[in-house]
Parts: sequence; C-alpha cells; structure tokens
Amino acid sequence: QVQLVESGGGLVQPGGSLRLSCVASGSGFSLYAMGWYRQAPGKQRELVAIITSGGSTNYVDSAKGRFTISRDNAKNTVYLQINSLKPEDTAVYYCNANTGIRVYWGQGTQVTVSS
Repeated sequence: QVQLVESGGGLVQPGGSLRLSCVASGSGFSLYAMGWYRQAPGKQRELVAIITSGGSTNYVDSAKGRFTISRDNAKNTVYLQINSLKPEDTAVYYCNANTGIRVYWGQGTQVTVSS
C-alpha cells in the first residue's frame, strides 16, 4: 500500500507560480514511475506530466514550457513546478504512483488561478 499526500495548491493570480509536492509512503518510491494529473470542473482527469524511476520526463503538449516535474528520492517526493499560471490551469491536481503492479492516487490539491 502506497499513500500519497499532495500539497502546495492554492489561489494564485494569473502569471504567478506554484510548486506542488506529493509525498509517498513506504520504501519503494525510487522504483515508481510518478505522475501528475489534473481535473478541471466538468472535465475528465488528464495527464500533465510523468517522471520515470530513472528520472526521464514526459509532458503533454499543453504542459510543455510552463510545467516541470521532478523528484527527490531521498524525500520520497515528486514535485510539479507551474509557472506563468493561467485561469485555464484551474483544477484539482492529483499525484499518481505506478509501482508496476498497481496504481495509487493521492487525494488531490486545488489550484485556482484568478485575479
């Protein structure tokens, strides 16, 4: 069982930045592929970015340039840095861990971009 706890969301003005964090329980974190997803009101959950156990990253086209995913295996933590925030980035952001056997989700953290 892997528990994921996201933090770092909040209300931010357009053009601002946020760094989301997701802390995983257990000792296997370094072996997991980690991902960030988001779900805007009335829309389906969508992938934002993933990072493999080896540190390779992939982003959906809409996230390239403003989003950066990273991980700190010593802290069991994956991050999502979001710059130049736009109102359309408003969503609940979820952390995801893929152990190769099972996928785990966090409870999400709300990001609201508004002036």
